[in-house]
Amino acid sequence: MTFDAAERNRVGTRDVLVSRLGIGTSPFGTLVAAQGDEVVAATMEAAAAAGLRYFDTAPFYGYGLAEHRLGQGLRGTVRDEVVLSTKVGRLFKPSLTSPLPATRGGERPFAMVYDYTYDATLRSIEDSLLRLDSGRIDIALIHDVNRRWQGDQLEARYREAMAGAYSALDALRAQGVIKAIGVGVNDWEILLRFAADGDFDCFMLAGRYTLLDHSAIDRFLPECARRGIAVLAAAPYNSGILATGARPGATFFYTEATPEIMERTRRIEAVCARHGVPLPAAALQFASFHPAVASIVVGMRNATDIVENVAYFRHPIPAQFWQELKAHRLIADAAPTSLTV
Repeated sequence: MTFDAAERNRVGTRDVLVSRLGIGTSPFGTLVAAQGDEVVAATMEAAAAAGLRYFDTAPFYGYGLAEHRLGQGLRGTVRDEVVLSTKVGRLFKPSLTSPLPATRGGERPFAMVYDYTYDATLRSIEDSLLRLDSGRIDIALIHDVNRRWQGDQLEARYREAMAGAYSALDALRAQGVIKAIGVGVNDWEILLRFAADGDFDCFMLAGRYTLLDHSAIDRFLPECARRGIAVLAAAPYNSGILATGARPGATFFYTEATPEIMERTRRIEAVCARHGVPLPAAALQFASFHPAVASIVVGMRNATDIVENVAYFRHPIPAQFWQELKAHRLIADAAPTSLTV
């Protein structure tokens, strides 16, 4: 069977339809300044031609630059034809003295602070609307409330996020400024806490339901399916290794892959070779089989990335390929490998 990358799936019970393949715009924040606008314009044209109309962004990406470029790229587009998601939890304030992030998009004159309070969330949404040149946001996600980013402040941030950010987003959803709300992190355990404590439409989970990490399969995905919470499965390449293969310097979760991950990837690549399946095609399609997953969100830097990822998404993969991966215990037995299972 093959997947249609442009197929639309509903986000929970809301009037939001995301394409099965979504475009992550984090790379828009690191494009070389002199070429960035042209590259983004070509990327948007390629996305439109492929029928991909779901774009995910965040203020964090390029310290506002990714949102700005996405907004510029969408000028002239009929707003109802696209779905935009962005995030809250970080504010950026003008700064002439604070250390600035080194990005290929150029230094941005802002200092970042975490702030999940009610008022900060309203300000964050307003800032995003201005950068996106849009009157509304379709999906708003509370961003990075997890131990990786918050450390010992995690519990305090969680309480702040539920009392502040969640309450603000819930109110904006009721007003129609936002259609759906959720949380975006790479830890599924804390998403289960959010699910129990609030009324969320979707969760963006990065890198935890992939060919190399099936940790979400037993508890998280079934709970989302039970509650009707749509999963936006981001980072299907685990930051690189499932796109490049087990080559020297390959990355897994943004650090150099361990010998164990390299060996597991080589074993998956061997199965791919026996069945004529490109590794990126298997990586993209794997999570799409799960009924809780509404969209696979991939960071895409240019028009070539759009064309290649759509082709991988459509590449036919025989059932025997998935059966062999399970036989060699390379993917979880419980992982669906067809849309009817």
